[in-house]
Parts: sequence; structure tokens; C-alpha cells
Amino acid sequence: MGVKISTLIKPAVTEITLPNLLGKKVAIDAFNSIFQFLATIRQANGNPLTDLQGNVTSHLSGLLFRTLRLIESNIKPLYVFDGPPHDLKLHVIRERREIREDQKRKMDQAQDAGDLDEAKKHAQGSSKLTSGMIEESKQLLDYMGVPYIEAIHDGEAEAARLTNEGHVWACSSQDYDSLLFGASRLVRNLTISRTRKVKGSTIEVQIEYYHLEKVLSELEITREQLVDIGILVGIDFFPGIKNLGEKTALKLIKEHGSIENLIKNKIEVRKTPIDMEMDLLDTLRKIFLEVEKPSEQPNFKWKRPDEDKIRELLIEQRNFSADRVGSAINRLVKKKSQKSQVNLDRFF
Repeated sequence: MGVKISTLIKPAVTEITLPNLLGKKVAIDAFNSIFQFLATIRQANGNPLTDLQGNVTSHLSGLLFRTLRLIESNIKPLYVFDGPPHDLKLHVIRERREIREDQKRKMDQAQDAGDLDEAKKHAQGSSKLTSGMIEESKQLLDYMGVPYIEAIHDGEAEAARLTNEGHVWACSSQDYDSLLFGASRLVRNLTISRTRKVKGSTIEVQIEYYHLEKVLSELEITREQLVDIGILVGIDFFPGIKNLGEKTALKLIKEHGSIENLIKNKIEVRKTPIDMEMDLLDTLRKIFLEVEKPSEQPNFKWKRPDEDKIRELLIEQRNFSADRVGSAINRLVKKKSQKSQVNLDRFF
């Protein structure tokens, strides 16, 4: 779902291309990317790609070819998977499950009626990520020689920590929560398709780069205030204040300084006073401002791919095209054997 602050931070965006990230290590929010693969890599009728047994394979196709594209661009991806969810996130997980089930029903009804456009509209919202998909995604990454780690809770939080401690250059996610977690650098649209259909037209999707300092400078707020804005408009751990949008939240925080002051000054939203328990507010802030560290520093490295294991998983077990997989393996092995080149045009 992610915090809804896109309008606020758009003035701070810089559009970049893959060559600008040459030689960079990037921590990728694994669940976020895999959900994107499941939602967008689909057949004409809206159904996901499957093997001969009916098992979904969209996530594997996305991981293989889009990770390969990063490697061929001399980018070093590190995938960060979510750990067990925080207790405060359980209600969001239940809500998402209900939404998926509703979207799946609507997709099935549209398919039965022969309305493929309507079916595809509901297909993305019906995507389901299972534990089996997670495990075979990790398998494929391992066989490709691409490292992955598991976070204590949120992958975005761990990716932000790795960025700030210099283990990677930036983190990558479609959501903006990484900025609330304090990530100094965020890259969006890195693992998604380069084009998108909008009202029948094809538009080009640009890679977006955000620097936290620039975001805060543009908004003229502190990181603590950015977290308060996120809490007001809604985060994965708290639904937010009803009827309060991002622009109004920014205005109120800039005027009053903090959520405590909004409560103290009895500020109302549509005649309803803003209110919340102080213990809950403290807990929510700590989730973002005091990111938990693992007991041991994650150890990750990029390795040579295991060609036989990739073929076994994708061709023998999941019925991928032998030609397409073979071509991908050849490209992967070729790139892994090359020395990285220096891009004199990069501006970071």
C-alpha cells in the first residue's frame, strides 16, 4: 500500500537512466518488486503466467529478465525480503487479503462475461504472493548468483538501513515508506516495465531518484515531521486520520510542528478533533526513526550463476521456454565474466 505522499515530494524528483547507476549496489524491496511482477506480467485475459500444472510463474519471469537487465547495466542488485510482520501491520494484511479476494471475484465474473478489458482491470488487484513463491524466488536469485537477505520485519526498513550505513548506494521500491525509514537515497521504477498502458496509449516510464535531504529541503520540514505527516495520512501500521490528505497534513505540521501540538491545540478535520493515544504515537514513530538492527551484520556477495540449477528450476520444473532461458543464461554468464566499465557520464 505505502504512504501516500507522492504529490508532496514530486518537486524533489530527478529522472535518471540505468547508466546513471553503473557500478552501484542497490537494495531492492523484494516483496514490492515481486508483487509488481505478479500484477503486471499476465496473459491477455488477465490471468498470470502459469506452468503446465497451473502454478503461477509470473514472479519468476519478472525476477529472471528484469534482474538480468540490471546486471547487464552493471548494477549490483541485493533483494531484501520481509521478515515476520510487525503486530501493528496485521490489520493491513487482513484488509489486503479481503481486497484481493474481491478483485479476484470481479475478475472471474468479467472473464465469464467475456469482458477481457474489465478482467484485466481487476487482475492486478487480485495478485497473491504465497510462501511457495517467496521460496522459489529466493532459489532463483541464489542460482543467478544474486544475493538476498531477510529483514527483521519490513524489507524497506532494512534496505534503508543498509543504504545509510554504506553497504549499498540506494534502496529501490515503488513505495515512499523508505524515506520515512530514513533512506538517504530512493530509486523508483527500477524493476518495473519501461512502458505502461494508460487509456489505450503507451507511455514511457522513467526511473525516479529521490534524495532525502532534497525532499526535506523542498518541504521545509524535518525527517521527524515527515514521519508525522505519514502517520496523519496513513501508513501500513496505522490507517491515518479520516479525511486528511497529504497537502493538508503538510500545512498543519508546518503550522503546528507536531501531532502532539495538533492534539493540544484541538485542531479539527471536518469538525472532528485530531486525536490518538500517545503510546501508539510513540510506537509508530519508533518504527521509522529507530529501525531495528539485526544481531549480526548481513553477509552478502554476488556469485557466478549456476546454469544447471537455473535450467532445472525454470525449464524442467516450471516449463519455461528452453530457448528463452538458454538465451538469458548466456547473457548472464557473459556479463558476469566481464569487468565493470567506468561510466564517465554518470552524475552521482
